Formats: sequence, C-alpha cells, structure tokens
Amino acid sequence: MKLILAALAVVIVLLAGCMTTAPPIPGNYTDVTAAGAKELIDTTPGLVIIDVSPIYTQGHIPGAVNYYVGDGSLDAAIPTLDPAGIYLIYCHTDAASIQGAQKLVDAGFTNVYRLQGNFKAWVDAGYPVET
Repeated sequence: MKLILAALAVVIVLLAGCMTTAPPIPGNYTDVTAAGAKELIDTTPGLVIIDVSPIYTQGHIPGAVNYYVGDGSLDAAIPTLDPAGIYLIYCHTDAASIQGAQKLVDAGFTNVYRLQGNFKAWVDAGYPVET
C-alpha cells in the first residue's frame, strides 16, 4: 500500500511539473517563468501586458503598454483597467514588478501574473523584443 501511495505521489508531482502556468491564487498574483509568460501571450486573448519600468523605450515585450510604477502612472491607469481582465506585469527589477502586481491585486484584480526574472528572463530566453 505504501508503495502504491508513493508511486501515486510521484505521478502527481510529475504531472504538476508539466503545467507551466497555474491559475492565479485569489487575493494574490502568480509568478510565471519566461516560458509561462510566452504561453500566456500566445494563448490568452485579451491579455494585457504591462511594463512598469521607466525604461520602456529601451526595449519591451511586444504589445506591452507602459505604466511606470514609480511616477504614479500605474496608479492613474488602474481605474481605467478591467478588474476581470488578465494581466502580465513585468519590469527590469523585482521590486518594481512585485509592487506593480500587488497594486493590481490590492485594487481587486483577480487574474494577475508577474514575469519571474523580469525583462532579463524574457530576453535571455530569446523571445522577441520591441524598441
């Protein structure tokens, strides 16, 4: 019996590892890898990609909009955004992307993802960039 339970546990862990993008946890945002972000972009109609950095013009994910978290642009944009929409937040630093994702969650948004490793992870994965 213990052997069957152990085998079942291994199968569950392996299957869970195949899922690259988990649904967001209510009241929180979900970190996704660059591959998970690419999957979201490729498979999620209406996904809004938000770059919260001050250096958007130096390079950004294609289709991203820029609401810099440091100058209040994101705060000003939040009331104009759909709380039921799906959002991918990233920056060039963890502190800013975490702050940006949390601001959306705190405003009642329920489908918020944050690019783990930020823009560098996207570039390092070889995904396209716009300037």
